[in-house]
Amino acid sequence: MFIRRIGIISRTYRHMNRYRRILSVLFKYGFGDLIDRLNIGQYLEIGMQMVSRTRRERMESLTRSERVRMALEELGPTFTKMGQILSTRPDLIPSEFIAELSKLQDSVPPFPFDQVREIIEAELKAPVEALFETFEETPLAAASIGQVHRARLRSGEDVVVKVQRPGIRRTIEIDLEILLHLAQLVEKHVAEVGFYKPTRIVNEFARILEKEIDYTIEASHTERFARYFSGNPHVYVPKVYREMTSERVLTMEYAGGIKVSEVEKLDRAGFDRAVIASRGADLMLEQVFEHGFFHGDPHPGNIYILPGQVICYFDFGMMGSVDRKAREDFADLVYGYVRRDEARTADALLRIVEWDREPDRRGLERDISEFMELYLYKPLKGIRLKAVLLDMIDLLSRHGLRLPPDVFLMIKSMTEVEGIGLMLNPDFDLVEKAEPFIRRIKAARYRPGRIMAELAEYGHEWMKFLRIAPVEFQDLLKQIRQGKTRIGFEHKGLDGLIFELDRSSNRIAFSLIISSLIIGSSLIMATDIGPYLFGFPLLGLAGFTIAGIFGIWLVISIFRSGRL
Repeated sequence: MFIRRIGIISRTYRHMNRYRRILSVLFKYGFGDLIDRLNIGQYLEIGMQMVSRTRRERMESLTRSERVRMALEELGPTFTKMGQILSTRPDLIPSEFIAELSKLQDSVPPFPFDQVREIIEAELKAPVEALFETFEETPLAAASIGQVHRARLRSGEDVVVKVQRPGIRRTIEIDLEILLHLAQLVEKHVAEVGFYKPTRIVNEFARILEKEIDYTIEASHTERFARYFSGNPHVYVPKVYREMTSERVLTMEYAGGIKVSEVEKLDRAGFDRAVIASRGADLMLEQVFEHGFFHGDPHPGNIYILPGQVICYFDFGMMGSVDRKAREDFADLVYGYVRRDEARTADALLRIVEWDREPDRRGLERDISEFMELYLYKPLKGIRLKAVLLDMIDLLSRHGLRLPPDVFLMIKSMTEVEGIGLMLNPDFDLVEKAEPFIRRIKAARYRPGRIMAELAEYGHEWMKFLRIAPVEFQDLLKQIRQGKTRIGFEHKGLDGLIFELDRSSNRIAFSLIISSLIIGSSLIMATDIGPYLFGFPLLGLAGFTIAGIFGIWLVISIFRSGRL
């Protein structure tokens, strides 16, 4: 992992210049109130003087989510990548930030070819000239993690080579250490964001980034995707050259083509945009509903069109996967929506979402009904999945519910494809394209082979349970006999009643004590036993006095409670 928890704070302060830079940017974009609450403003004196009052006023006129996006862009690769990843995680951040963080641009200046050469030769253990016949020094593209160059192998194949930025792992590690320290301070001093658990966000980001920065994982994703579509003539997946690939270098076939967003070039080349939109939708829907393994970032820069309207994907660093149950639940959700079935849609949504506390079913169903009224009776062509998704996230967050990360990424990927389809063909309708896939996945549940397989699986689970249950029960009894296991019962909602019963029983006991004192003192007075005080037995007077004090105390407590 990038983050090592031991000694994190001491190491963080060794990077004080970077720390000051991060805090200065936060202050610049109007987060001075947060810095004050974290008690770390002393590290900002220089940065605060550099930000003019006019600039601060201009920044404060923007929304909080806009300022967060702009700050992340200015802070560099780690923060830009974090924003992009968080834009796919409604379970980690508030819904109003999702759309804004999706706008983050992953574009940075390229690094020099001398460093490219050094990394390739260190990773592939050979000079660049021995590995490649030609290698273009000017990169095709540069991003936060690495940059891409065209080249030709000694065997004659044209390839693209993705090379990781020098020192990027160290840069990410430093930024994550500082982020984790800030997250710990936020959890300690800013109670209202505790629900989102900032330290959990940083650790989850580190886990995801650890995979994305390893190019061998991207190579495996590419090869798996190629296997799924090996027989599809409308899809092309570039070949990975494993012998020329490592954690920091990825070599793939150069496929060429026209970027899908370059509509004018597509028209000049004679491509049929409606066919491209239709095939792109079928490709995305097949990934989701048939394979459960899909491209998590299908934006226009990652999709090229080859002759014959063949679709070619690039950049398999971010992939998603959903199991069969999640696919079937999502199919039920879409089917209920297409069929205008409000009850079915609500039921499917509740099966998909996650929660920490049981939701208020009545209030949730009422809000789902209102949500359905917004979209259910509109023409399907007038509805955009992106708008539906954002409104759905708002609805769920109001009830403390959240979409699982992969389900959200799946829907978000489909909205990207919908946007590309509408760009190519204004009459494109993704929901209509989805209906045949929905029908197939629903019909698959009732195939004899599927039913028999599930029955066999259930039978196997029951047999396993019946084998282990007696042994487990004997172990439990043994632990109970040895005192190693105790069973406790916890009541909920009875605290008030128990308190009142305790108070009433205490008053009754107190009254009995007072009565006993009065009766005992009366008997002593009647026996006329000394010593005496003012001609009366001293013990009797003492008993009456104590009983009187206790009685007054009891009456006062009753009047204070407001209940006689």
